[in-house]
Order: sequence, then structure tokens, then C-alpha cells
Amino acid sequence: MSEELESIKETAKATQEVAKTASKAIDAGREMGGFVSRFISGPLEQGVGIIEDKLKYIRWERQQRLIRRAEEFLKNKGLPNPDNPIPLKNAVPLLEYATLEEDDDLQDLWAYLLVNGSNISTGINIERSFIEILSQISSLEARILKAVYALPFEETRHAGVVTQHLPEYALAAEEKPETPYEEPSHEVKMGLANLARISCLKLSLTWGGGEIFTQINPTLIGKEFVLACSS
Repeated sequence: MSEELESIKETAKATQEVAKTASKAIDAGREMGGFVSRFISGPLEQGVGIIEDKLKYIRWERQQRLIRRAEEFLKNKGLPNPDNPIPLKNAVPLLEYATLEEDDDLQDLWAYLLVNGSNISTGINIERSFIEILSQISSLEARILKAVYALPFEETRHAGVVTQHLPEYALAAEEKPETPYEEPSHEVKMGLANLARISCLKLSLTWGGGEIFTQINPTLIGKEFVLACSS
């Protein structure tokens, strides 16, 4: 009997927590609706409705674009309908990120990843790490990766890649360059730092442990990620 009472108490606590969470979400929606209503000369309900409708439309619009682009990629690559089902633990976050992505170039990468990972003939598996990487990079960082991995991987993984012309293009580093390499722009350096953080490339370090941005090295996971998100 005591076990049953304890179970009932635990269920009641869980129900209360769910109710609290739902209440907070409703309050947050009302707060935003109230904020919007101050600027549209309308009631709170109208403000909430505008936000909800706009978010639904944006999500629907991005869903439609993802579907259209995936179909185009399948057709252009001459691939059959998907024949390699993606596990739900990967499919759910992939589709969630892909349908929320507002940048067209980045959403195209999601579409490529979806198409490549769901067709056996590509030989590409959708790793969870690829999903997490793509969710954490900007359009600029995607361009940097494309330029870096356009170079022969086996040649540059040891020799390194010169960064001063990124994101337009990259050059394989020379063993003894005639002049010191120049640093890229601050924006590119920030992108390189983030890409190093998620292991898509590797920064060199000074003897004191400081970051060197004039030259980087590609990584295996960076190479495979770019391949999985390419046409």
C-alpha cells in the first residue's frame, strides 16, 4: 500500500512539473504577444496570433524549400528514391535543424546531407557528429571548409593550408615560403577558431600556447563532413 501511495505522490509531482512548464510557456507567449501588441495598436490576443502565424508560415516555407531542394538533388545526381533509412535518433534532429535553417546556402547543405545519407550508393552514413557540426557553423564557415577541403587531403593534412585568401580560396602551404604568410581577416579568424573548436580543422600553436591563424591543418572528420554535405 505504501508503495502505491509513493507512486501516486511521484506521479502527482511529475504532473505538477509539467503544468509549471506549460504555464511558463504560456506566460512567455503572452509576454511576447503583449510586447508586439504595443507596436501594432491591437489587443494581446492579436499580438500572440501574429507571432504564432508568422512562425508557422516561416517553418512551413522552409519545409517546402527543403523538400524541393532534396528532390532536385536526387534528380541531378541520378539517385533513386531513398533506400537507406535514417535512424530516428538522427532523422529527428536533422529534419528539425533543416526546417528551421533560414540561410539558403546552409539549408542546401542539410538537403545534401539528407540525400547522401539516405542512399546506399553514395556510401555515406549520417553520423550524429555531422548533424551537430552543421548546426553550429555559419555560411562563412561553410565556405571556408569548402575552400580548405577542395585541396588534396593527403597533401595538406601534413603540409598545412594557407589561410590569408579565405574564404575565396585556400593554398597548400610551402615548406619554406619566401615571405611570411599574412593573417586572414578578423571575421575569418573567428570562423577558423570555431571550426577548430568542433574539430573540422586544427590550428597551430605558438610555443607559449597562442593560436596561429596564418596556417591550419585539415582533419579527418572535417574531410568526411564536407564530403557528406557535398554534391
